[in-house]
Amino acid sequence: MSKDLPETNEDEAMLSPAKRQKLAHRSDPHRQPPPTRIFAPFRTIGLVSQTSVPFTTLPLGKTTFQITTSVGRCLHTYDLRKGLNLVFITRPQTPAPITATVAWKGRVLAAWGGHGAHGGIGVWLFQRGKQIGELEIPTGLNESIKELIVFGSWVVGRCSTRLEIWKSATYEHYTTITPNASQGSAAGSTLSGGICNMPTFLNKILVGKEDGSVDIWNVSTGKLVYTIFPPHLVSGAVTSLQPAPALSLVAAARADGSITVHDIRTDRAIMKLNPRSAHANNITSISFRTDGHGAGEDGQKPGIMATAGTDDGDVTFWDLNRGGRVVGVLHSAHDPPSSTHSGVSGGISKIEFLPGQDVIVTSGMDNALKSWIFDANSLSAIPRILHSRSGHAAPVTRLSFMPTNSEDADATGKWILSAGRDQSLWAWSIRKDGQSSELSQGPVRKKAKKLGLLGKNLDLDSSISLEDLKAPEITCFACSLNRDGGMGAAPSAGGIWANVATKKGTTDTSDNGLTGWESVVTGHRGDKYARTWFWGRKRAGRWAFETADGAEVTSVAVSSCGTFALVASAEGSISMFNLQSGIQRQRFPAPLNSAQAKKLKLQSITEEPLAGASRFGPGKGKHKRAVTGLMVDPLNRTVISCGLDGKIKFWDFHTGSLNDEIDWSSTAAITAAQYYKSSDLVALSCDDLAIRIIDTETKKLVRELWGCLGQISDFCFSNDGRWIVAASMDSVIRIWDLPTSHMINAFRVESPCTALAFSDTGEYLATAHADSVGINLWNNRTLFTHVPTRMIEDDEIMEATLPTTSGEGGQGLLDAAFEEIEEEIEGDEDFLIEDSHSTIDTINKDLLTLSLVPKARWQTLLHLQTIKARNKPTEPPKAPEKAPFFLPYLSNPTQPSAPTINSTVAPNENQNSSLSRISRPSLSSTTRSQFTTLLHTFATSKAHQPEDPEPLLTHLSTLAPAAADTEIRSLANMIEMTAFVRALTARLRQKRDYELVQTWMSVFLRCHGGELVGGEAEGKIELREALREWREEQRREGKRLSELVGYCSGVLAWLRSAR
Repeated sequence: MSKDLPETNEDEAMLSPAKRQKLAHRSDPHRQPPPTRIFAPFRTIGLVSQTSVPFTTLPLGKTTFQITTSVGRCLHTYDLRKGLNLVFITRPQTPAPITATVAWKGRVLAAWGGHGAHGGIGVWLFQRGKQIGELEIPTGLNESIKELIVFGSWVVGRCSTRLEIWKSATYEHYTTITPNASQGSAAGSTLSGGICNMPTFLNKILVGKEDGSVDIWNVSTGKLVYTIFPPHLVSGAVTSLQPAPALSLVAAARADGSITVHDIRTDRAIMKLNPRSAHANNITSISFRTDGHGAGEDGQKPGIMATAGTDDGDVTFWDLNRGGRVVGVLHSAHDPPSSTHSGVSGGISKIEFLPGQDVIVTSGMDNALKSWIFDANSLSAIPRILHSRSGHAAPVTRLSFMPTNSEDADATGKWILSAGRDQSLWAWSIRKDGQSSELSQGPVRKKAKKLGLLGKNLDLDSSISLEDLKAPEITCFACSLNRDGGMGAAPSAGGIWANVATKKGTTDTSDNGLTGWESVVTGHRGDKYARTWFWGRKRAGRWAFETADGAEVTSVAVSSCGTFALVASAEGSISMFNLQSGIQRQRFPAPLNSAQAKKLKLQSITEEPLAGASRFGPGKGKHKRAVTGLMVDPLNRTVISCGLDGKIKFWDFHTGSLNDEIDWSSTAAITAAQYYKSSDLVALSCDDLAIRIIDTETKKLVRELWGCLGQISDFCFSNDGRWIVAASMDSVIRIWDLPTSHMINAFRVESPCTALAFSDTGEYLATAHADSVGINLWNNRTLFTHVPTRMIEDDEIMEATLPTTSGEGGQGLLDAAFEEIEEEIEGDEDFLIEDSHSTIDTINKDLLTLSLVPKARWQTLLHLQTIKARNKPTEPPKAPEKAPFFLPYLSNPTQPSAPTINSTVAPNENQNSSLSRISRPSLSSTTRSQFTTLLHTFATSKAHQPEDPEPLLTHLSTLAPAAADTEIRSLANMIEMTAFVRALTARLRQKRDYELVQTWMSVFLRCHGGELVGGEAEGKIELREALREWREEQRREGKRLSELVGYCSGVLAWLRSAR
C-alpha cells in the first residue's frame, strides 16, 4: 500500500467504507501478540500429570471422586467413576506455573508463581473449571507456595522459610509464621517437604524441617507449641508427613529412607521402619488405607500403609500390626527415572488411598495418572490396575496424521500418530480425549518378572532395566490403512515381532487375508529391525523386518495399497517385504542371478557395453551412505530413495533395477524427504539449510526454498500441496508458497519445534517441541477467512504464543472465522481493519481476475427470483378471531381510534393526491440513489476521460443481493441502460471481476431484455451498439480462456498418460 494517499472529495469518500481503528494500541503491554497470519493456536493434547505437583482428590457424595492434576498453568479434573474421563479444564490460566493444589468443599485451591515468576504469586479458587475467587496475598511474599492444606477455618500455605495463614470463610490473610533457626544451624529454619494437621487437634499444624525435626504450631495464636526431634542426627530432612487413622499418630519419612510412626501426645516413636537401607530411597508420599481391610493373615484387619518416592516407580505396602513388615511391592507402577535417555521423566509424585475405599490412586512424573483396586477375595496384597490416563513421558520426536481409508472417511484428520524419546508409540484422538491410547508392546511386565527385573534382587545387575525390554526409540514410521483389519484383525498366535527369515517352519496367514493385517511400520534407533503394528487393535504386530546388510534402520515406507513395506538402512540397502506373510519380496538393487552374472563378466572381459544394455547395470546403484528418504508412487511402479550421498534414485518397483538418478553429491547431502502423491512432487531437506522440490515425472528441480537459519528438524506438505511448512532449530516455523516460491508466513515459538504434521483435511497443523511432552494443534485460518499471502522478509517474523491445554488464548474454528483481519500499515501507529471485499489490482494485464465477493452473494443474486418464490407464504396471515382478554377497554368511544389496516393513507399523501402529477415536485430528483448518481457520473464523464467503471461497480459489489437486483431493475431509461452495459464491457476489458460481470449481465438481460426487441425508439440504437460491443468482447475473452484451458488439459493428459 502506498504511503501517499490521494486527496478525495466528499462524493469519492462515499464509494468505499471507511476503515475503523482499533482502540488497542501497539504500546499496550498487556496486549497479547497477534496470531500468525495463517495458523491460529487451538489447544494442546497429551498432558495428564507431567509436573511434580501432587494431585488432589474431592469426594462427590458416596458415588465417585474427582481427581485434579496440574499440567502447568491449568488444572485437569478427572472423574473416577467414568474411568478417569476428563470432565473439567480450568480457565483462566494462572499467570505462572502452578506450585500446589488442594481440594476443599467442591473447590480447588491452586497456588502459582514464585522465584523468577514475572506474574507474581497468588492462590486462586476454582469450581467446576471456573475461577470464583482468590486469596489475599500479603505484601513482601516472594517465595513460591509449595504445599496447601485446609482444615477447620484455616487455609495454610507452606513456603521455603515461612507459613502463610488465611481464613477459609473470607479468604483474608490472617498471619505469617516464620520458624526460628535451629540452634547452631542457620539452615534449620528452612522448611522441607512435609505439612499436615491432626484431626483431633484444634488449630494445630505439623511442619517438617530440613534438620529432621517436626514443629507443632498453633495457627490461631501464631505460637510454637512443641518440637519433635529426629531419632538420629543424620536422618536428614523430613520429606513427608501423614496422620494415621489412629488418634495422635503421625508417620514421618526422612531423607535417609527411614519412616517413623510417632505418638505426638507422648512424644514417643511407636514404630521405626527402614526399607532398603542399602539404597536409601527418598520417600515423598505416605498414605493409609481406611476401609478396614488388607492387613492380618486373612486380610480383614486395618493397618495398611503405602509409601512411594521419586527415585523409582514402586509402591510399597506395609502391615503395621506386627511391628511393621512389607506385605507387597507394586513394582513399576510408574516408569522410573531413566538413567540412559535424557529427558525421560519418571518416579511417583503422590499416592493416596481414597477414604473408605479399596482403591489407591497414584500419579507420576511420567505423565500418568492411575487408579488401582484390591480384589476383595484375593489373598494378594498387591492391587491390580483399574483405570489409567497417561501420555508421553519424554518430548515427542515424530508426528503424523493418520491417512484416510475407504471404510472410515469420517475419521480423516482426527487421529495423530506420535513417537517420543520414551520408546512409546501413541495414537491421539482430536475429537474425544478418552479414545487416545498407547500402542501396546506386548507383556513387558510379564517378561520383566520372568527375568527377575521386578524382584528384590534388581541390584544384582544394574545394567539391565525395564527399558531394555521395550523397543528402542522410534526414529521413523510409515502407515497405510487400506488393508488395516481394525479391531477384527486376526491376532498373532506366535508372539510379536518375529523374523520370518530365522523362524522355523511355515507361517499360515490365510486368516489375515480375510481380516487384514498390520498397517504401521517403525524404524528404531540403533536397531537393525523394522517393526510392524496393528493400528485398529492398538498393539504390536507379528513381524520384525531385518535390513539386508544388518545395519541400523534409517527410513521406512508403506505402499499405498497397504501390502508392502520397504526398509532402508544406514549403509544404503533397501528391502521390500510383504506385510501379510512377512516374506522379503525384493531388494533395491536386485541381486544378480546366474545369467546376469555371466553377462556382467562377459562385459568386463570385452570392455564393451552389450547391445541394449541399460545406463545402470543390473545389481548396481546402491546408496553409498545412509538412506534418509523412502517413497513409493501410488501405482506401485516406482520406488524413490535419497540419502546422505546426495543422490535421488528412481527404482523399478517390480524388478528392483535402477531406472534413473539425480546427483547432488557435489552440492549437499539430503537429510529427509517428503512425498506429495497427488502432484508427484518430492521435497528434500539438505544440510545446506535449503529445501528443494523435484518433479518425479520430469526428474527436474522445480523449486529451491531458502530462509532457515538452523538445522531443519522437520517439514511437510500442506493438504493441497500448495505450501511447504518447515521447522528449524532456530525456533521458527516457516511457510512457503510453492507456485511463487515466496515465504508467505513465519513465526517464532518459545522452544524449537522437533516435529510437525499437516492434516489431510487441512484443518490442523500439529507441532511438538523440545521442552514439552504435549502436542500442539493450530487452526488453519485460510479455510474460513481470506489471508493475504504476500512475500515476507526475515524482519517480519512474528512471535507466537503456543496453544494451551485449556484452549485459552487460542481460537476455535468459529472464533477464528469471525475474527477481523488486522494489518499493520507502515508509518501508522494504529491497527486498521481492511475491507474484506476490496478489489485487488491484477498482477498482469493478460491474467483473468475473479472478485473477492463471497460466492454465496453473487449466486443468490443470480437465483433471487427462485429464492423469493420458494420463500413466498402459502396463504395470507389471518386476523385473530377474538381479541385477547387482557387488552385495555376503550371507555370513550368519541376519541379517535387507532389507525386500522384499511386506513393506511397518511394525511400528507391525501393532500398530495389532490395535486396533478405535473404540479407535484419530482420525488425521483430528491431520492436518487447512490448507484444512480454514480451511473450518471460514469455516463457523462466517459467523453472526457477513459472509461473507469471502478466507483460504480465497486459500490454495486458491496450491495446485498436484493438491493443489487432492485438497482438493476430500476434502470429507468435507455441512457442509464447503455451506460450500465458500457461499464460492464469496460470491466470485461480490464479482465477483472469476471464472475460478477457475468452475473450482472444475466440479471440485466432477464429484467430488460423485452425492451430491446423491435422498434427504433430514441436510445435503442445506442443500447444495441453497446450490447454488440459486449458480445464481441465476451466472445474474444471466451475464446482465449477456452484455448488456455484446452492447452492445460492436454499437458496434464500427456503427463498422466502411461509411457
